[in-house]
Amino acid sequence: MGDETWVPLAHRVPDLGALELLLEVARVGSLSGAARRLGITQPAASSRIRAMETRLGVALVDRSPRGSTLTAEGALVTDWARRVVEAAEAFDAGAQALRGRRDSRLRVAASMTIAEYLLPGWLIALRGQRPDTAVSLHAGNSAVVVQRVLTHEADLGFVEGLTVPEGLDSAVIAQDRLVVAVAPVHRWARRTRGVEAAELAATPLILRERGSGTRQVLDAALAGYGGLAAPLLELASTTAVKAAALGGAGPCVLSELAVVDELAARRLVEVPVTGAELGRALRAVWPAGARPAGPARDLLSLTRGPAEAA
Repeated sequence: MGDETWVPLAHRVPDLGALELLLEVARVGSLSGAARRLGITQPAASSRIRAMETRLGVALVDRSPRGSTLTAEGALVTDWARRVVEAAEAFDAGAQALRGRRDSRLRVAASMTIAEYLLPGWLIALRGQRPDTAVSLHAGNSAVVVQRVLTHEADLGFVEGLTVPEGLDSAVIAQDRLVVAVAPVHRWARRTRGVEAAELAATPLILRERGSGTRQVLDAALAGYGGLAAPLLELASTTAVKAAALGGAGPCVLSELAVVDELAARRLVEVPVTGAELGRALRAVWPAGARPAGPARDLLSLTRGPAEAA
């Protein structure tokens, strides 16, 4: 009848360090010489051999003033140990190959604003740290980014929405705010007090599409005012929204990052909004429980520097 008490293998088999020590004793014929080769003290080596003999229940090494020799049982155990160590070396080589494959590429998915206005600088800095890593970038709205990360089509994602979907972990990398902007010829450009949130909600606007982080934040901010009026234009890129506003089509709502140059040059005019919170956090996202590693970890570190200083 078999033993009903199961003992884990780790409690029954010597560890790799002890097996490597036994192999060195067999190779050099001296416990002190084996200790020197492995960078440990002789007392530590002796203790490790005794512990291994106790665990296995047999004597492995005969010690004498002339050196250390293996017993018959020790020679047999050494042969087995050699196979275990060789298997461990193969395991280590395979793990290194996996790390090398992971480190050779980085797949990034990012929302439009982050992809256009923040990621280029981060990726240039990453290139300086990891010149051999091939980086691919997929730009889309926040909903698309989330889906690519959840399906493991991207190693790291960057989104602009209000919430982090289930199945993802996240870190805030920066703070942003949405800006209402118009061409200088628009009637809102001459307002000193800006617009109330209720009027903004009732006005047809040039907007990003549903699923974008910008649209999600704006919908939430104006939900208490009956929601948004039907869009004047609904466009799938930040550049397109901005171009329509610059052409005088109507008011647009975009990230401050996207219009900072146009506002400074007075090609667009910011319209203050009262009664609505248009701030938002920009986040990095990755699969829950799988902390970014390798180049993804390094890119995440690069994004956090400016955010923490802000």
